[in-house]
Amino acid sequence: MMAIWLGQSRGRAARRTAELLLPIGVSTLIVFFGIYEQRFWSPINLINILRNSSYLSVISLGQMLVLVIGGFDLSVGAVVALASVIAASTMREMASAAPAAPGFAVSVGILSALACGAVVGAVNGVAVALMKVHALMVTLGTMSLVTGIALYLTRGVPVYGMPEWFVLEFGRRMQMLGIPVVVYVAGVIIAVQWLLLTRTPMGRHLYALGSHAEAARLSGVNANVGIIGAHVLCSVLAAVTGVLFTARIGSGEATLGSSLTLESIAAAVIGGVSLRGGVGKVWQVILGAILLTVLSNGTNLMRIDSKAQTAVVGAALILAVALDRFNAGERKR
Repeated sequence: MMAIWLGQSRGRAARRTAELLLPIGVSTLIVFFGIYEQRFWSPINLINILRNSSYLSVISLGQMLVLVIGGFDLSVGAVVALASVIAASTMREMASAAPAAPGFAVSVGILSALACGAVVGAVNGVAVALMKVHALMVTLGTMSLVTGIALYLTRGVPVYGMPEWFVLEFGRRMQMLGIPVVVYVAGVIIAVQWLLLTRTPMGRHLYALGSHAEAARLSGVNANVGIIGAHVLCSVLAAVTGVLFTARIGSGEATLGSSLTLESIAAAVIGGVSLRGGVGKVWQVILGAILLTVLSNGTNLMRIDSKAQTAVVGAALILAVALDRFNAGERKR
């Protein structure tokens, strides 16, 4: 009995230590870049960090949902691109048809992009849940398919012609208390996902599926609904990211989001979401996204080659996976 208690105590201590490492790492990076590059503390740069971490946080929260059930989604970057193309194309056509109603054009464009994301997520979820295909193969296939569709629709040419309000106001100028509106959009999504995972039966079911799928099924959890729901929400959040990026850059891009698949997985895993499923907290994923954003921002200010940045992200991901394995071993003890 004493051995069991000691093992549980050691496991809890290891988890608490792991949770402390992330905020310590973020704080250390901020202090380091602040000391060695004075431009880091400029208001414009801090706003850029907030804005960019908001984009990454939204897509990483979607990736988190799939990781929690024991899978991962390689198609999120492609969904970002398709959502960008669909949103921009739809807004352009609707604005041409009804120039006096730009709000209607924007609304239809956003809804079309989100619907496309939901369709891709449903395809992924049905293939994994009902056809029993591994998530790696399914999302790899949909990544290629969705990328091809986006390139076909645009012929590789950016899509312009969206209503000016969407680009100039919402995407670039609109602020509240000096903070870009995209930060508030991300804040709402963060709050909703936290409530979903901690205060609803669906959240408990997702964690249960990731911890022990068979035991969850025997307890009455509808595994198919949980798996499909997680994939749909993941792709919808990727589509939201695509819409937000489109407003920022002012065009629909078939190549948008190419690096976001790796970054979203890295932010979630660095944030403590287990690759085995069943473990993960929203606030840690947000810190993971902030860490990667601060790292990218600081190295850019210091004029460090982008290839070195990619290597650092890869190294951080490897360390996070190793820490995940260590924590898993402690939980088993």
